[in-house]
Amino acid sequence: MKFLTLNTHSWMEDEPLKKLEDLCAAITRHSFDVIALQEVNQLMTAPAVNQSLLTTFSAANNEHFIKEDNFAFLLQQKLREKGLEYYWTWEPSHIGYDRYDEGLAVLSLKPIQEVCSFFASENTAYDDYKSRKVLGIKSADHWFFNLHLGWWQDEHDPFSAQWKKCTALFDTLKEPIVLLGDFNNPAHIEQEGYALVTQSWFDTYTLAEQKDSGYTVAEAIDGWTENQSGLRIDYIFVDRSVKTSSSQVIFNGINEPVVSDHFGVAVEIAE
Repeated sequence: MKFLTLNTHSWMEDEPLKKLEDLCAAITRHSFDVIALQEVNQLMTAPAVNQSLLTTFSAANNEHFIKEDNFAFLLQQKLREKGLEYYWTWEPSHIGYDRYDEGLAVLSLKPIQEVCSFFASENTAYDDYKSRKVLGIKSADHWFFNLHLGWWQDEHDPFSAQWKKCTALFDTLKEPIVLLGDFNNPAHIEQEGYALVTQSWFDTYTLAEQKDSGYTVAEAIDGWTENQSGLRIDYIFVDRSVKTSSSQVIFNGINEPVVSDHFGVAVEIAE
């Protein structure tokens, strides 16, 4: 199986429509089985999509309508035009940049059996960008969760507390679980978020037979304004050791064009 995780920074990039096309073209070439996208935005003021266009969409709840400029919706429609039919879901966590519904999307080549969403953050205010939801789908009798979590050192809503909430939910599930997303905790910092997660989860980067640097952030970006070097903060974790053929950074200008302030991670696991 092939997986992709990418923080899209959608609609905040220069030439966003070109980057959407580049993303679509790459997904078409790779045919990922499951895709997890973070910072998936839609204008709060945009009109709602006609329901007839949402035949492969599964809602986590009915609190928010899919709008015509929803980044995941447009991507799914473009992929359909190219012959790739993805089942998908999207769930916002908070208002982004004062004008967007900002959230998470998961796309799957196989039908979605069930959708699950919950707040990882203690804060649940929609107008606070630190509100963090987790979005998961059950497909082919596996769970795939998309996470965009907070920072280790946050005084009011630290990563450790968010991870505790996540673990409590994951522990109730019997099926195999894959976690994909932007964890906002660099792998090289000891005794923080990465070390906490890998106490009980396997990093596919570590398992991979072929790998590169793994760096998904190359410079200062939103949330990491002081950064001056490569960071590995986007991951794909599994709850058991699996044969992992490769883990590659993607959309870094070397392996596919740059489409976001984050690079993505593409992983292939032997079925």
